[in-house]
Amino acid sequence: MTVNTAQTYESKGIVGILGGMGPLATLDFMRKMLDATPAVNDQDHVPVVVSSIPQIPDRTAAFRGEGESPLAAMIASGRRLQRAGAGLVVVPCNTAHLWFDDLQRALDLPMLHLVDAALEDAVATVGAEGRVGLLATDATLASGLYVNRRTAAGPAHDIHWQLPTAGEMTRWVLPGIAAVKAGRLPDAGELLAQAVQALKQRGAAAVVLGCTEIPLALDAATAALPLIDATASLARRAVAWSLAQRGAQDDAA
Repeated sequence: MTVNTAQTYESKGIVGILGGMGPLATLDFMRKMLDATPAVNDQDHVPVVVSSIPQIPDRTAAFRGEGESPLAAMIASGRRLQRAGAGLVVVPCNTAHLWFDDLQRALDLPMLHLVDAALEDAVATVGAEGRVGLLATDATLASGLYVNRRTAAGPAHDIHWQLPTAGEMTRWVLPGIAAVKAGRLPDAGELLAQAVQALKQRGAAAVVLGCTEIPLALDAATAALPLIDATASLARRAVAWSLAQRGAQDDAA
């Protein structure tokens, strides 16, 4: 009997991870998907394809008008995922979401928005009228990617945002993110913890980690404040999507 292996191993619910922004954050996101998956064996885990291309142009430089747009490279990376069978695309990079709508139109695939996931978890943590701090790149902050976002959970502006000052960005946040990219995680943690304390002193009841590098160096114990890890929020929703797709496949079998 001839076995059609392509059909045998075909799987619904494949999540495509458009990564490389940066590489360590991509690996961290994959680990968060594993942690979010209720699995007792290999076959229970979420099928994933990854395109991690670190040479995608810098998103912050592009936003400032100081560098090439990353959109063409992101589309090429997304189409790689599409050809590999991805039924959903996620982008574990906050600043890259400035090009989310254009990317989704080009790929014509379902996508989950990282900011929507984080905002839903922020509202669940502090309530719609709560005070929430935000740590992110200067492009993410200046663009209003979080503070201007409207979601099914309610307008993001119902949250009382506490943002880092220009001085805090210069002293702690941007050097902290750079330290993560350079692999100096202890240094990064010390810098970012100071930024969290400044937000806490101004009334923040929780802090959204709105840059994929920041959770690599900062945790709730160090920060002494509840943290909403945007990439963990996205990972949980990507897992839920895949499980739902695979459950529908099993029901149809």
